[in-house]
Amino acid sequence: MNENKQLLITDIENLLNSYEGGSVTHIDPSMLVFMDEDTLKSIIGSLLRQKETVNESNLEWLEQFKNDSQ
Repeated sequence: MNENKQLLITDIENLLNSYEGGSVTHIDPSMLVFMDEDTLKSIIGSLLRQKETVNESNLEWLEQFKNDSQ
């Protein structure tokens, strides 16, 4: 496997492990070796969008506890 693909797989692992309270994820590179770099980049983009959505949902949830007098 080339170095770029290995770096992309590592990025995917890091994104999956960046969720608080989640378990540690290790990806067996042999499971993703058949994917091309564009597909791996697409997975990273999808994970980033999901993380952004989760963060926005958390902010909306936290907003309900703000004191209106501030």
